Amino acid sequence: MSGSTEQLPRLLSLVPYLLTRPGARMADVARTFGVTEEQIARDLELVYMCGLPGYFPGDLIEVDITAAGRITVSNADQMRRPLRLSRDEALPLIVGLRMLADLPGLQDRDAVDSALAKLESAAGEAATNAPIAVDIEPAGGSAEILAVVHRGLAEKRRLHLSYYVPARDETTERDVDPMRVSVVEGRGYLEGWCRLADAVRLFRLDRITAASVLDVPAAPPLEAQPRDLDAGLFQPGPGDLQVVLEVGPTGRWVSEYYPCESVDPLPDGGARIVLRTPDTRWVRRLALRLGAEGRVVEPVELVEAVVADAMAALAAYAADDLLA
Repeated sequence: MSGSTEQLPRLLSLVPYLLTRPGARMADVARTFGVTEEQIARDLELVYMCGLPGYFPGDLIEVDITAAGRITVSNADQMRRPLRLSRDEALPLIVGLRMLADLPGLQDRDAVDSALAKLESAAGEAATNAPIAVDIEPAGGSAEILAVVHRGLAEKRRLHLSYYVPARDETTERDVDPMRVSVVEGRGYLEGWCRLADAVRLFRLDRITAASVLDVPAAPPLEAQPRDLDAGLFQPGPGDLQVVLEVGPTGRWVSEYYPCESVDPLPDGGARIVLRTPDTRWVRRLALRLGAEGRVVEPVELVEAVVADAMAALAAYAADDLLA
């Protein structure tokens, strides 16, 4: 897992670690936690905003970083205290763990079962007799797809995927050496070395229409490294072109369906959307699909191409009318 699912456990360990090691060097801390110094600095920026309810200056954790990269954390004594959960706090955790234990293809089931047993023991009868029903939408992907993906990861075997690419409105067939499953912004993703693209790619689980485990070992090349999802899901390449769109209220779905660099509201309820792409052909089709509910603002060359597409479409309709 990555993104917030990796950062939160790291933060919970980072503060107690620094409390017992005042003046720890940034480089040593980064090495201990297996991340970059830049990531530790981003983590500490979040720590600044954490503390006790009330969140006045005296309630927040204090972090001091010297010019030499020495870190000191203070005003965080509450992090030294053993965790005590009330009944109302323990029950949601128990429900969540029970749901997690039921996921097909779950890895580290022993750890989940152990944590669940400890919580249920501490909560007593409240845990075993709690009349709770939960219905939560999954992060993405059917149970069958998730089971296949987790099996490929567990057995370190290559996967064959049928994957829908919305930018081209087509389903592609590809072989992928799975590396990890991540949940980012509430959606599940498979990250792996794509044999079709010959590069590391992220695949949204709910866009995988079929999956199978191949009788071939997964063998990503040495240079294949998972992406730093803490830096954001959308990470454009150096050659990607910046595109600016303006959409009306009914066209705001574009910002939810495609990866965007920024989305700024407009007075009419629409949005100004900035995205980057190596291929603008799908943007041209999108502009025609939006019609009056959207327009391309930049770059000028793309605006001219969309106008030409629209004129060609109108000419084709006119020709059909004449033939009719």
